[in-house]
Amino acid sequence: MSDRDSRHKASMEKLKTRVDEKVANATEQRGLLLVNTGNGKGKTTAAWGTVTRSLGYGYKVGVVQFIKGLWECGERNRLEEDPNLSVAIMATGFTWDTQNRATDTAACLEVWREAEKMLADPDTYLVVLDEITYMLKFGYLDIATVKQALINRPHEQTVIITGRNAHRELVTMADTVTEMQEVRHAFNNGLQARRGIDF
Repeated sequence: MSDRDSRHKASMEKLKTRVDEKVANATEQRGLLLVNTGNGKGKTTAAWGTVTRSLGYGYKVGVVQFIKGLWECGERNRLEEDPNLSVAIMATGFTWDTQNRATDTAACLEVWREAEKMLADPDTYLVVLDEITYMLKFGYLDIATVKQALINRPHEQTVIITGRNAHRELVTMADTVTEMQEVRHAFNNGLQARRGIDF
């Protein structure tokens, strides 16, 4: 065996030991709170990937779409026929298009009531609160209300929160926080969002 192969084998043995220790120490079973945030693209797409995974195992899933709900959504189009998927959509679409705080707040609170039902349902394995971070940032929803619903949710239920500038209290609560970092974005260089790729 060459020196390089020997070093590689020794390195992989150490890595396996570390991974095995982490696996052995991971003994708690419960639903998780995941936050996908940051300025990079892919936060909602990652959440829909997890929706697909859960549906693949036959679990009941709820998705609440704030802001982008009236936009075309390839993932939603593909999965909406699944009887285990429930989707609630905020009726106003992009808040920067409506420019009406009262209307947007009312629409947010209406769809939040659907979210609360999902978050209280012990049969719902996964709930996605897509772009809810904006609802908190703009003051349409109160952080205490959202936190209470998350704290009181069923023990086995996982929640994914997506959106830029996630509230620091949600970040503190979360089991896993992933920050999508933008290095370059095609849109900033004049390229339109592409059907089947961006939505």
